[in-house]
Amino acid sequence: MIISLAGYMGSGKSHISKLLSEKLNFTLIDLDKEISTRSQISISEIFRTKGEIYFRKLERELLEELLATSENTVISLGGGTPAYYNNMQIISAGSVSIYLRTRVTTLAERLKRQKAKRPLIANIPDDELAEFIAKHLFERNSFYNQARYIVDTDDKTPEEIVAEIIQLPDL
Repeated sequence: MIISLAGYMGSGKSHISKLLSEKLNFTLIDLDKEISTRSQISISEIFRTKGEIYFRKLERELLEELLATSENTVISLGGGTPAYYNNMQIISAGSVSIYLRTRVTTLAERLKRQKAKRPLIANIPDDELAEFIAKHLFERNSFYNQARYIVDTDDKTPEEIVAEIIQLPDL
């Protein structure tokens, strides 16, 4: 079984996927980290030197490979992964897809503390961050909402979120 976690940056995909994979004794694959490892270059460096289209092609190839060959795996998707090509369709067809839905206000608070590590938002002033996230999320929600399950993350501990995921019918 493959479980894939989708959601906006700051929704907790990396942390929740780590806890979930440990709880289920599944392999954990963070899509962005795997791309970076295989390319031997950071994601921000790929974007800077080769561009987003190049990155999205790498991402798609790896996604197809993982969905075709992985067993008992939790995949933490990149925040933008579902919004390109027909990625969300193949994610949902090849795995139990879960959207970690988080309110804009929660995302903004979390991301303010992580801006230095997030090239997409690094130069956005704190007072404009929530509006940026809201617009970006609006563009991506139609893709995220195609996930088989939606788990709201606000006001829950990571452990509560993992427990809720484990209780889903397909798991």
